[in-house]
Amino acid sequence: MYSLYSVLVLAIVVVASPWFVYQALRYKKYVGSLGQRMGYLPMTFNLDGDPSIWIHAVSVGEVLTARPLISDLKRRHPGLRMFLSTTTLAGQQLARRSVQDVDAVFYFPFDLGLFVRRTLDLVRPRLFIMMETEIWPNLLRECRARGVKTAVVNGRLSPRSFPRYQLVRPMMRRVLDHIDRFCVQSEESARRFIDLGADPARVVVTGSLKFDSLDHPASAPQARARDRVLRYFRMPAARPVIVSGSTMKGEEALVLRAFRKVRASAPNALLVMAPRHPERFGEVEQLARGEGWKVTRRSDLAIDAEPRGDVVILDTIGELATVYQIATVVFVGGSLVATGGHNVLEPAVFGKPIVFGPHMENFFEIADAFMSNGAGVQVRDERELEEALVSLMGDPVRRARLGAAARALVEANRGAKEKSVAVLAALLPPEVRAYPANVRPFRPLA
Repeated sequence: MYSLYSVLVLAIVVVASPWFVYQALRYKKYVGSLGQRMGYLPMTFNLDGDPSIWIHAVSVGEVLTARPLISDLKRRHPGLRMFLSTTTLAGQQLARRSVQDVDAVFYFPFDLGLFVRRTLDLVRPRLFIMMETEIWPNLLRECRARGVKTAVVNGRLSPRSFPRYQLVRPMMRRVLDHIDRFCVQSEESARRFIDLGADPARVVVTGSLKFDSLDHPASAPQARARDRVLRYFRMPAARPVIVSGSTMKGEEALVLRAFRKVRASAPNALLVMAPRHPERFGEVEQLARGEGWKVTRRSDLAIDAEPRGDVVILDTIGELATVYQIATVVFVGGSLVATGGHNVLEPAVFGKPIVFGPHMENFFEIADAFMSNGAGVQVRDERELEEALVSLMGDPVRRARLGAAARALVEANRGAKEKSVAVLAALLPPEVRAYPANVRPFRPLA
């Protein structure tokens, strides 16, 4: 089974190599990271061969979610080095810039035996943690052979991905047997992992770490970040602002058309658009200009001045959560096209009214909670998006009610970090434990 999987991974890499070359030449992606992806880390990476905790977070969302977990683990286990890997360039940049308490950040290796072994030889983890649904068969197999404990944290299996895993259930059962603990977001995800072959005694419902990853708006770090970023957005209180966050290809045109409807009743409204992928900043800028809007980029804004024009392209990484604070209404992208949705919690912590589309498979538990608690507006298509934005922009009472419900939902669901850390502590050898774990495993209903 593992040989067939390795051949398949190698075949995918070979077939996809022209795309990687194009991305490298066009957007400078993957340049300089190939060596690390093949397991060649700098010699100074872990020169003394110290034991460590290795956390893998794919991209920006997972890195943000991992931050509070990393800080707590480092405090509790100071004798272990802390390493963080990412898959994407954006995740790598954010991790290097904003994650404290890590000894080094590197790119995750291709899941082939030789590359995995090279990486493990240098990282030397006692514990390997995968954020959300990062399941790599060869790495997990090698960890088991070396006695490295493994855990999925903030685990989830969406309604969209679960059927695909079911197609390879016999393989998944063997792979999941190499994972020592599953800290999952919900009862539904727990049942899905168990249905794929996970041992029920290893599955713990800890809740979503995304709630814990949100800094309180009044905290000192949050205040400093707010003041630094918002000096480029000196908005008068009366100016309405729509922030369209983490949009994907195919959504920006819909948002721009909806914005035209908004401008009919709010002529001074501003639209801030934040494409999910940095390589699309220029494309989205040209799209907005083609629609006749006066457009500027965040990187071109003057400090301590109100943005001029109609549309601002947020062409920076890591600022979106702060920019949500100036929003009158927020649209969270990745949800009007079938890409699984994005995080609605970042605007929620600031008490903002939030609109999102029908495709929230990657955040289905959170989206359901928002809808059942009257904390968000879900639209099905472009027409409903236009109606929702126009209605909310003209209804301050409804905006306040939605925003208050969203903020209350965030505060009520914090606590997954403490539960997850307690589970992880029990996996570490006694000499590096700091606190005992006391969390009951998931028990399937009879």
